Amino acid sequence: MADILTTIKTAFAQKRVVIVGDLVADQFLNGTISRVSREAPVFILRHDHTSTLPGAAANAAANVVSLGGKPVLIGLAGRDSNGELLLNKLREIGVDTANVVLDNSRGTTTKVRVLAGQHYAARQQVIRIDYENSSSVSDELRERLSENLLAAGAHADAIIISDYNCGTVSGEIYQTARTISNEQGIPLIVDSRYRLSEFSNASTATPNREEVEKILGECFSDEDCVRLSESLGYDALLVTNGNEGMLLVEKDKPPLNIDAVGSKEPVDVTGAGDTVIAAYALGLASGLSYAEAASVANHAGGIVVMKKGTATVSIGELCNSLISNGGSPISKLAKQSNDA
Repeated sequence: MADILTTIKTAFAQKRVVIVGDLVADQFLNGTISRVSREAPVFILRHDHTSTLPGAAANAAANVVSLGGKPVLIGLAGRDSNGELLLNKLREIGVDTANVVLDNSRGTTTKVRVLAGQHYAARQQVIRIDYENSSSVSDELRERLSENLLAAGAHADAIIISDYNCGTVSGEIYQTARTISNEQGIPLIVDSRYRLSEFSNASTATPNREEVEKILGECFSDEDCVRLSESLGYDALLVTNGNEGMLLVEKDKPPLNIDAVGSKEPVDVTGAGDTVIAAYALGLASGLSYAEAASVANHAGGIVVMKKGTATVSIGELCNSLISNGGSPISKLAKQSNDA
């Protein structure tokens, strides 16, 4: 337990994690319900304020920096107001955006969550509005992304592929990431929204239950996940199951079921997968085993789902969670994995 805490407090700060993927501006429009409209049976919402936070790959980068690491973000953003708000927020929290490619022809992917409530009452999400890009990424932009990845990868301790199916992560980009991972002997971690089968031979991946169901069907078993991991050529597969915890499938070891940490009733799961992959990647980059890194990520995920909106986890919060839970399940799982 002491070694895990020491690793988090000291090694995380030395690790440079390259995050390649889809950048999203997560906007939260807060308003107060004033009255019912005369035009239709709907409430009138008086706008109070709108905040813009990093989403998707940008949120993974935000979590890496909040955990003390050094994120290098590679992706696309539009030369528009939402892109400017997103990049300014990233720079404000300490994320390196020098490798983000700006595109005049594309709008920044934006998800607007409308939060409504009456005076002095909690705001609740009533609708989400997504602004997505339907245009393909040009060859010129892909080449610039590849060049940025090659330059950043030369000094990386881990690479995260954060694919939200918005077009940034092409086959060529992924193969470049694989080449860097293989040549430098660093972990390559994949998070893909429904395209996991296209990203084979990575070190590991962190799909959620719904994404695995798209491949294996409902009611899949641990053995099904073992076969999926083997077919994709992974060393390990970490399946997140919400308030039921996680399943870690590691090569030549029995599956590990990791109980959820904290409350079984999350406040908000927005961006929880980004937090998980950030903590998981930092753990692996710092020399933790898959079981140890998965358990650290489990604690990070348990913390962030108790926060509203797109949130991050700090080193202090993570260490306090590990201490308050007595190192369980982290020490037990690490021992079980090593004894297998």
